[in-house]
Amino acid sequence: MALITINYAPRRWAERLHSASTRWIVLVLHRRAGKTTAVLNHLQRDCIRIPESQFAYIGPTYKQSKRVAWDIVKKISRDIPGVQYNESELTVRYPNGSKLTLVGSDNPDSLRGMGLWGVGFDEYSQQPSNIFSEIISKALADHLGYAIFFGTPKGKNEFYRIYKAALTDPDWTAVFKTIDDSLAEEEGDTINNLRQALEDDKRLVAQGLMTEDEFNQEWYCSFEAAIKGAYYAAQLSHARKQGRIKLVPYDPALKVHPVSDLGVGQNFATGFYQNVAGELRMIDYWEGSNKDGIPQAIKAMKDKPYVYGKWFLPHDAEAASIDTGKTRVQTIRELWPNIELSIIPKLSVDDGIGRGRMMFSHLWIDETKCQTFLDYIAQYRQEWDDNKGMFKEKPEHDFTSHAADVHRYAAVIEDQMTNEDDQPLPEQEEANSDIYD
Repeated sequence: MALITINYAPRRWAERLHSASTRWIVLVLHRRAGKTTAVLNHLQRDCIRIPESQFAYIGPTYKQSKRVAWDIVKKISRDIPGVQYNESELTVRYPNGSKLTLVGSDNPDSLRGMGLWGVGFDEYSQQPSNIFSEIISKALADHLGYAIFFGTPKGKNEFYRIYKAALTDPDWTAVFKTIDDSLAEEEGDTINNLRQALEDDKRLVAQGLMTEDEFNQEWYCSFEAAIKGAYYAAQLSHARKQGRIKLVPYDPALKVHPVSDLGVGQNFATGFYQNVAGELRMIDYWEGSNKDGIPQAIKAMKDKPYVYGKWFLPHDAEAASIDTGKTRVQTIRELWPNIELSIIPKLSVDDGIGRGRMMFSHLWIDETKCQTFLDYIAQYRQEWDDNKGMFKEKPEHDFTSHAADVHRYAAVIEDQMTNEDDQPLPEQEEANSDIYD
């Protein structure tokens, strides 16, 4: 093969990335550290080295992947003779038959079935926590491919846990660099500009035009910083300080009330609550995967050891499906006749969020079984308007929305989560019958 020279000069921190021999790599880097460029060059290098291979760059959304990475990958590959670009599929095909594809984690099912030699997750803190374990790890299995998790922190979530675990695990390569590291180790026009930008941001903090949390998160990789625009940041912080986010055991003497946001796959989310003398305890949380729907959700609920009270469903559960002509309430009753169902009153999102904030004052959450819920609820935030440079008066709709909807619904009906027995239902089929029979 002819020698191919790429116009790329790695930053000092990237030398550890490019020389890593581990399958798993985590890069915690300050804003403007050149991480996307470095990882795309790393993936492209291996595309060229391994004929007929396939690599993937995964951004938080398809739109972000196209906006952030597509121009970069075309720039770094343009000097390769015979390279081809597919704009509609965001794919680069190299002369040796290898491909580098850009995708978004907002449609994780589009990644199923891929055989991958390597993958890079950009801004992994903003991606669903199950995308690697359920989908990408399997796509890498055939070729023992590698994964690079990289980004700037955005709260304590899966990205934080991966980094902490990597620090003591020889199977991982971990890199952590703040702006001070780059200013001390690097040189050139870009570094001089970053030095000036840092000083400018310090003045913005002093003027009250930027928060200390924003400054520390973006420049100093703080996992402790609150996420700007997050609806429940203060409430979560207060609950942690009061010790209400910890091991919260199931009490078999009390009923468990499931509260669901109905959908398909990850869009199907359920929180499990118990009322203990006026204290609300969230003891468990479940989200669907792949194309899970009502049958899979019912099976998951039956597999848990809980004695159920009411199953609370959103108001649209009474709307008829175009495909079947049945409502989801009817479908559930056919599959699980003995469960008691209750429809949650329709309430505006703003009012529901307000109630959700108040409910945090007496809510206990199991830190282990509700880990995904805690990750997502901490990131549930207002939508940002790039054109106006301000937050919109509505939530960002992404992978965090379903956990937030469960919390909002629970806040609306928490007074109905009681341990009292209602009127007995007519005798019906055995509750634990196999729903697939």
